[in-house]
Amino acid sequence: MGEGTKHPLSDTRRWFAVGQSNDPDARVAGDVAATAALKGDDARLLVVFCSHSHDLDALLGAINRRSGGVPLIGCSTAGEIATSGPGDAGVVVTALGGPGISAATASAKITGDDLRAAGAEAARCVAACSERPGGRVLLLLTDGLAGDQQEVVRGAYSVVGAGTPLVGGCAGDGLEMRQTYQLHNDRVLTNSVVGVALSSEGPMGIGVRHGWRRVGEPVLVTRSANNRVYTLNDRRALDVYLEHLDPPADVRSDPAAFTRFALRHPLGLRRRSGEEHVRFVGEADFENGSLGFIAEVPQGGLAWFMEGDEESVLAATDAACADALAPLGGAPPLGAFAFDCIARRGILGDAGIETEIARVTCSTGGAPVSGFYTYGEIARTQGQSGFHNQTLVVLALG
Repeated sequence: MGEGTKHPLSDTRRWFAVGQSNDPDARVAGDVAATAALKGDDARLLVVFCSHSHDLDALLGAINRRSGGVPLIGCSTAGEIATSGPGDAGVVVTALGGPGISAATASAKITGDDLRAAGAEAARCVAACSERPGGRVLLLLTDGLAGDQQEVVRGAYSVVGAGTPLVGGCAGDGLEMRQTYQLHNDRVLTNSVVGVALSSEGPMGIGVRHGWRRVGEPVLVTRSANNRVYTLNDRRALDVYLEHLDPPADVRSDPAAFTRFALRHPLGLRRRSGEEHVRFVGEADFENGSLGFIAEVPQGGLAWFMEGDEESVLAATDAACADALAPLGGAPPLGAFAFDCIARRGILGDAGIETEIARVTCSTGGAPVSGFYTYGEIARTQGQSGFHNQTLVVLALG
């Protein structure tokens, strides 16, 4: 089964359309979703979000046969987002086209632990994409299991500088946490970064909100390394975390119970730019008292424990959409991308994510929406930092 949407306000200069399929056969799903998305005969770019459970080579083959080889990027997910709502084990294909759209793609293998070099290499596609009146953005999809994703952002920033915003997310594998996949044209990649420089005659806007609030006084990160925090205020990080938040007894000894609790209690970091970034507390070592993260928590920085609920998370959804739409000056968008953290999905539950995506589509006036549930989100609109956890990032195209 498939569905396709193209906003009625799309014109001959620019258009944005989304196709979706839940068929378990990769070839069928790819063909159906691509057919639904390819509403025009002048597509400039395809963006694919799909379950890792599909035969990805077969999926790409079907999509490329249908499109005739339109430039393509994409990744595997922890759940897909389409105009009709959220889903699992599906395929979502987004097509952007018209002479008012320009796109240039690139991919880079992460060699060793040099994520910065991979981010820089992927960002070099910007040079092949001339800037149009509406501006230019670099969309990155990366392997969230490969190390400190902030290094990918730093590498991209070193190439594009402050004038080009960064957006995107980290590929998922349905919470198996084993291996994610990145897609570029007809290739299925692992341990890689794929990117597209996108420029439009119409305006583009980015919204970034998380919905978490601070709990108690700030703490000082006194020892951290390799995405682990060992001490806070010169004491074992786990002990300080538990004292501040006073969780149920099982959280203090059961790793699974700790992870469930930590979904609702991330760490907040204050950046020099004034932005507050969120870090998901992925796990705890009950023997040495350290906390594990999927990105850097800088030693010597101030941090806050945070909490949230369905109401605060949905309020952040509304705010992210409003922020993304503001640069469009009241004009309806052609479409929007949503990069939503899998941890936020865990907070909202099945009914809550239906409500969340309904709010996104309502905010966009029914314009096509495409996205996925991520292992981390990318959004840099100021400064060099731009990697987030437990955050919603929305990119709206006017």
